[in-house]
Amino acid sequence: MKRLLFVIVGLVVLGVVFAVQPAKKRTPRKKAEQDKRVYLVHSDNLHYDQFQNNDAQILHGNVHFRHVGANLYCDSAHFYEQSNSFEAFGHVRMQQGDTLRLTSDYAYYDGNAQLAQARYNVVLKHRKSTLYCDSLDYDRMYNFGNFFEGGKLVDGTAVLTSDWGEYHTDSKMAMFYYDVRLRDKKFYLTTDSLYYDTRTSRAHIVGPSNITSGGSHIYSEDGYYNTKTEQSELFGRSVMKDGGKTLVGDSVYHNAKTGTNYAYNNVIYTDSVNKNKLTGDYAEYDDSTGYAMATRRAVAYDFSQRDTLYMHADSFKIFTYNIRTDSVYRKIHAFNHVRAYRRDVQAVCDSLVYSSQDSCMYMYTDPIVWNVNQQLTGEEIRVYMKDSTIDRAHVINQAFSVEMLHDSVHFNQISSKDMMAFFKKGEMNEAQAIDNVHIIYYPIDEADSSLILLNYQETSLAKLFFENRRMKRAWTNKSSGTMYPMTQIPPEKYFLEGYHWYDYIRPLDKNDIFNWRPKKKEND
Repeated sequence: MKRLLFVIVGLVVLGVVFAVQPAKKRTPRKKAEQDKRVYLVHSDNLHYDQFQNNDAQILHGNVHFRHVGANLYCDSAHFYEQSNSFEAFGHVRMQQGDTLRLTSDYAYYDGNAQLAQARYNVVLKHRKSTLYCDSLDYDRMYNFGNFFEGGKLVDGTAVLTSDWGEYHTDSKMAMFYYDVRLRDKKFYLTTDSLYYDTRTSRAHIVGPSNITSGGSHIYSEDGYYNTKTEQSELFGRSVMKDGGKTLVGDSVYHNAKTGTNYAYNNVIYTDSVNKNKLTGDYAEYDDSTGYAMATRRAVAYDFSQRDTLYMHADSFKIFTYNIRTDSVYRKIHAFNHVRAYRRDVQAVCDSLVYSSQDSCMYMYTDPIVWNVNQQLTGEEIRVYMKDSTIDRAHVINQAFSVEMLHDSVHFNQISSKDMMAFFKKGEMNEAQAIDNVHIIYYPIDEADSSLILLNYQETSLAKLFFENRRMKRAWTNKSSGTMYPMTQIPPEKYFLEGYHWYDYIRPLDKNDIFNWRPKKKEND
């Protein structure tokens, strides 16, 4: 009984001792290291000759290796078990999962570095992309292949070739260098450096590149092209040409399928066939419809003649009619704050339309046209061009012509309902005033160029003839009027009703077209 009691007490004491002792920390189990040994799975024949092949095992017939999730097959091999490597000969094939397959005539495989050096008739198939070359080093550890001595990547309908490059199987990105060529159904690109994403079929241009697509040509040093959607995103003053049309901008977006183009910042659109140009900070052009537009400091240039016409407006739009026919013509719409300058003619209005069909420029809302020392105003002015030079002008409703004389104080003036002005070699040589005509005319003494008198007339029809930039004579139909000697002119007779001389509005040069100056309130 005493013995049993001692045993019980002992067990209790031991329990207390174990209870008060701190629990021992569990040592975490070491993660099993990946087995990096190359295993020979099968060979029809194996032999070893230390004197002829040093430490290599000679394998023949249906050779099969396994290494870190990959299976490698060949006709024959030299297996170096000590260095964990082998050489493979004939119908070499490496299979990694269901997505990667590498074939060649010869390969050296280093199991420690997980590097396969494939040579001769090399084919790397990865998902839907296939790389062909003669020399490829494939790094299984970092999942990329480095090819040299020429390579070709086929991705759907796109074929990419270069002297050397890389293909990454994890990111599905190809990097091609030197004599790079990318061909697709309607697309051909040449460059020295190109990145190609096989997931999105998107090529990234990183050097001087030329792209041809149909009738268009693109030069870019930085941009993207999608071979599936045929869309280009171009940067760094890329240049796009289509026939006689050129589009340049800091950023240019081109869709070859739809023919649409968008450009941003410092945009220049040039039509060398029709000899005109549009600039601005934003522009659009549609190949299929011939539609174009420009805005944000937009300027239209016409350089069909010796002197260039510069025109600024808030926005320009170009519409093409009967495109790709013999009866094609265009209309240019300029709206809001239109200002135009050429050395022989200047103009302002709120909106303007130019039609190449009748070579007419229609000016609306407070139009004003200046030619040398002459000014035309009205509710609407139509300017007709001939051989890109002003031929005649039609002023409709509240027509008013003002000619500043050489003393810059007196003005010949004509007001009527309608007026036709005719030009010769860029200068007005005749005018016809129709209906409710009022005239103030100062004949000039040819001997000393002094003003003789003020001739005031009222009639229903008048023809006025100009020479050397001034009115020489006038013909009227059943006129009535008064002549005033220069010293006896009543103050109220110096100007016709509605007279204004808008010299403060007139564009002074090609840079002044940006400076909109409204009419003064007292002139309204």
